[in-house]
Amino acid sequence: MVTLGNITMYANDPRTLAHFWAEVFGYPKLEWEDPLRQQLLDSGLTEADLASRALAEDPEGKGPRFFFHHADSVKQGRNRIHLDVNVGRDPDAAPSDHSRIDGEKDRLVALGATVVRRIEQTWGPWPEYYYQMQDPEGNEFCLQ
Repeated sequence: MVTLGNITMYANDPRTLAHFWAEVFGYPKLEWEDPLRQQLLDSGLTEADLASRALAEDPEGKGPRFFFHHADSVKQGRNRIHLDVNVGRDPDAAPSDHSRIDGEKDRLVALGATVVRRIEQTWGPWPEYYYQMQDPEGNEFCLQ
């Protein structure tokens, strides 16, 4: 049996991007703290090594774990894979009520995300309403 380990992203600033995604999912902002920090340094890693990686994880272990690794070049072009971040609808709301998605979009923009465009269409019989967005380093994701 296999399971998903990390969702790994290259980042110009791993710590900042880890903190962004921690905020998106309501995770604590993690730092390399003792005793783990000291164990890593004792193993031969440097402060620069620690600064080149970061993570964001659900303290309950239920949500996805993100790992951020320093990129050796600037991101160019679109991602070949992206995340879909689900907000969910209020079951008592009208199908045309998108206030929860719109409110979450505003929260993520305040955290540093960018709206690429809003999509409101149908795909076959299914209505679609979502935002194509980018995190602070330009990684694409959809908010639905």
